[in-house]
Amino acid sequence: MHEYSIAYDLYATSRKAAIDNNARRVKKVSVEMGKMAMVNPEQVTFLFDTIKEDDPLFKTTVLECHEVAPQSKCICGYTGDEIFVCPKCGALPELVKGREIVVTNVEIEVED
Repeated sequence: MHEYSIAYDLYATSRKAAIDNNARRVKKVSVEMGKMAMVNPEQVTFLFDTIKEDDPLFKTTVLECHEVAPQSKCICGYTGDEIFVCPKCGALPELVKGREIVVTNVEIEVED
């Protein structure tokens, strides 16, 4: 189940960012998940919530997942969302976006 390792990596990445910035608590972690990453966002959220359960920094943290649509380009000049066959020339286009999983924002609370 690769969702667990993804959830753990999201937790570890956001925890390091929080500690590096002297956070009192982590409010929200925003993540972009490409549809072609073949990851179930609901499972990742459930596992993230399980992993963070005993960490006081993450007591009320919300994991916000945004799915990113695939984008491709072809040597003929086509750019768009077709991932299997270029509608312009029939070749296999290159997937340039939609496979990644990226933490885009970690919202923290710090002491005054």
